[in-house]
Amino acid sequence: MKQVLIERYGTPWEVARCAEVADVGAPAADEVVFDVLAFPINPADMWFCRGSYRLKPPLPATPGAECVGRVAAVGSAVSHVKPGDLVINLQRENWAQRRRVKGDDAIPLPAGIDLRQAAMVRINPPTALLMLSDFVDLAPGDWVIQNVANSAVGRLLIVLARQRGLRTVNVVRRAELAGELKALGADVVVVDGDDLAQRVAQATGDARIMLGVEAIGGAATGRLVDCVATDGTAVHYGSMSGEDPRITRNNFIYRGVKVTGFMLGRFLARRSAEQIRTIYADLGRQVMAGTLSAPVDTVYPIDKIKDALAHADKGGRNGKILVSPNGAI
Repeated sequence: MKQVLIERYGTPWEVARCAEVADVGAPAADEVVFDVLAFPINPADMWFCRGSYRLKPPLPATPGAECVGRVAAVGSAVSHVKPGDLVINLQRENWAQRRRVKGDDAIPLPAGIDLRQAAMVRINPPTALLMLSDFVDLAPGDWVIQNVANSAVGRLLIVLARQRGLRTVNVVRRAELAGELKALGADVVVVDGDDLAQRVAQATGDARIMLGVEAIGGAATGRLVDCVATDGTAVHYGSMSGEDPRITRNNFIYRGVKVTGFMLGRFLARRSAEQIRTIYADLGRQVMAGTLSAPVDTVYPIDKIKDALAHADKGGRNGKILVSPNGAI
């Protein structure tokens, strides 16, 4: 079978190659084997190839934080999926034609779900969902502020917040994004800048914003925290700038703002296998209904992984770059 390998860290499209490797074999009693139908190239995968991600397994290694697959075989102790079912995988190393994983890591998705959208279900939708639910007890009418609002997570957060009757302030770098985000349900769209807190207060009528969601780092974190109300919470889930968050001590000492972090695996680990399946079943239904979606730019075959990686690194794309290891989708 074909599998993507990196044997050294560096520029992703230079270090990654499509290799022929041994098949994964039959599943043990508690395992599932599935054919990988599609996987996206995420920023974390690019960092993995460069050696700048938090995980640095022994080389050679296979990237791949998410995928969608079709079950080929199940072990005798697995009952929640069967051959032919569509699944996502909670484990990594998914840039391959076939995977063998523990049964609990294979999460079923609805039959008939769009495969391109299904390939992107594992990480971004539950990230947006759990950041809205696991930190602050929010009620309809409450405000949430986020930066990186034009990202996949940001767009999903707008939709999921709207479903709950929450109002969102969405911080962007380009004013022309306002129309798209408002079409998704954004209440306020503002361009980041030094006077962000004053402009947000004016746009919301001095609303008490109890939850902030932040993924830039550096001074941008501080600007977003300045917008969060006294005793509110700011959640840092990424650093597009590559910088650690910079926040004034006044926010901690005088206003009591709490700043914490989010990593999907850590928050899913607090839940049972059945609770995790329930989360993804609901997200899968929303994808089926067209409520949740993310744009896709181009789909490549796995033997064109170098081209796919180079494309994923370019600006001006109209969505995610996907790879289909077992034929066109």
